[in-house]
Amino acid sequence: MALLAHQGFDPAFGARPLKRTIQREISDPMAVRILQGSLSDGDTVTVDVVDNCIALR
Repeated sequence: MALLAHQGFDPAFGARPLKRTIQREISDPMAVRILQGSLSDGDTVTVDVVDNCIALR
């Protein structure tokens, strides 16, 4: 996903910040949904870009 690559790249550090970007944009929101009960074991999550933002469905 070009948006994650763009957000996670830093000229000084290369792609090293990408891990934090993936965590902030995908992993953390998924964890919140699991804790809220709106995401359960076996569910499928689609990661998409909508209006230049990451969307989980």
